Order: sequence, then C-alpha cells, then structure tokens
Amino acid sequence: MYLFIINSRSGGGAGRRTWHIVEGLLRDRQVLYETLFTLSADEAEQSVLQALQKHEEWSAAVVIGGDGTLHSILGALGHRGILLAVIPAGSGNDTARGFGIPLEPEAALEVALSSRFLEADLLSSADGLTLTAVASGFDAQVAENVNASRYKRLCNAIGAGQLAYIIGILHTLITFKPCQVKVACDGTEHVYDKAWLVSVCNLPSYGGGLLICPQAKADDGLLDVCVVHGCSRGQLLRLFPTVLKGNHVSLPFVSMLRGRSVAVHFAEPRHAIGDGESLGVEALAVRCEPGALRVLSPLASRVELAETGSAPSSQVSGG
Repeated sequence: MYLFIINSRSGGGAGRRTWHIVEGLLRDRQVLYETLFTLSADEAEQSVLQALQKHEEWSAAVVIGGDGTLHSILGALGHRGILLAVIPAGSGNDTARGFGIPLEPEAALEVALSSRFLEADLLSSADGLTLTAVASGFDAQVAENVNASRYKRLCNAIGAGQLAYIIGILHTLITFKPCQVKVACDGTEHVYDKAWLVSVCNLPSYGGGLLICPQAKADDGLLDVCVVHGCSRGQLLRLFPTVLKGNHVSLPFVSMLRGRSVAVHFAEPRHAIGDGESLGVEALAVRCEPGALRVLSPLASRVELAETGSAPSSQVSGG
C-alpha cells in the first residue's frame, strides 16, 4: 500500500495537474494506494503521522509537490525507516534533482514504485529538519521576495519556475546590503567581512537548479557550506550565471567549507530559509543527522556499483 501525499496548490497548480496524470497511471497498473491532500504546512506533519498509523507497513510515502511540501512532513518521516518517494510538482524541485529523480510524472512514478533507496542525511536545527539546504543572507532574502511576489505565480503558470528566482535576484540586488558574518564549522570559527550569503547544503542545488554546493552529497554525513563575501554588486550579479554550472566555487570571493555542524551569525538580522521555507531572522545552528531519511532514487544503483563493482541488489544503504 502506497500513501500519496498531494499538495494541489504547489507549483501554481502543478500538484493538481500532476496528480491527475499519476492517478490514471496507478489505476491502469492496479496499484493499491491511499491519498492525503494537504494545503497547510502547519497541519501536514500531523496529518501524515495519523495516516501512517493506519497500516503497519507502507510500501512508500509518495509526495506530489515541491520542496516546501517535503519540508513540511520531514518530522513525520525522519528516523522512521519509511521510504520516501518524490514526484516533483513545485517551482524549484531541487530535492528531485539532488536525488536524480526525473521531473516528468510518469518517469518519477517508476522510481516511486521501485525499491532502491539511499539513506540520506538531514539537517537539524532549532526550527526542525531540512533536506536540501539552510541558507541565510542574500539568497534567503531572494526566496522571501519571490514567495511574496506575483511573478512567482505567473512563472509557475507558464512552467518557468527558475525564471522567478532570476527575477528575484535582480529585485533583491537593489536593496540588500552585505555585513560581517561569523561561520563556525565543527567548532572552528571563520570571519568574513561584507558577506552576502551563507548556504549550508545537503544537496547540490536549490532555487530551481542553482548549484550552490556542487560537491554536496546527501549520504556522506557532511554539510557543505558556501560563503560569498567581499565582492561588489556587479561581481555578485556576474556570479549567478556561474552558479548554474557550479563554476563559482573557484572565485576569490567564494569560500567553501565542510563539516558535521555549522553555526552562522550575521552582524545584522538576516532572513534564513530551509528548503525554501522561512526560518525567521535568528542566528543559525545546524547539524547533520546521517542516514535519517530513506529516499527512493535512481542514484542508488550508481552508488552500489561504485562501492562494490557488482550488480545492484534490492536496496542500498548509502551512509
């Protein structure tokens, strides 16, 4: 029995459209499933917990929605051994990208009905659990501006979710002012003047495919950190095209760190986000929780082949 968790509003209605496609495919295949429709992040976690209690064994919890929908239910799935599948229907869909899950509904459903998974890490903070990244500073302000904008809904409606973030970058660049930040990575403090952003990543990208930490891996037990500091507005603007391919990591005003715990303290209040959702303006303290979530992923086969050199088995533990 599969539990389908559907956010009809995600991606400007993409969740509803995607479910109609998936529903037809499930009926054709005679797959047993139950549905849970969620519209409120505040109620999603409790609703999922209650639904999971109906059966002792679920084949998987399948989320049709975006990164924000996934974020809202991590507390219900983390450390419970329940397989998570993702059929992307958001504006960014960086969780799907990070786990190699196709963006097309039919192909994503194939992954959801498989049995191969990665034991993925989660980011834990006072605000709860995060899967993709926790970020503060400029890019968090971009997300705040995008989420409150009319152009996000318009971009989603035409299937151009990434365009909303590009517009948001230009919008935020006009008013944002950098300041000093202290970043403690595994207890070692680093101080950066005129810092624009600090991103603590579990997956390579967020913001609709921006490769902030291209070397990040969801199952390595480590957090990857990107700090952008000491550059002009013009340099920052020229940086973003390089982020699309992850080439920014070699720039002199970009510092990359890695560790199991990260604390971030800006000299002035700065917005923070987790999986694109607001975390307020408080200082951040994040730690890695290795192997806390089992995610169905095509990458599982690649991991096993790389580690053993043998043919894939039925499941993979990638911690």
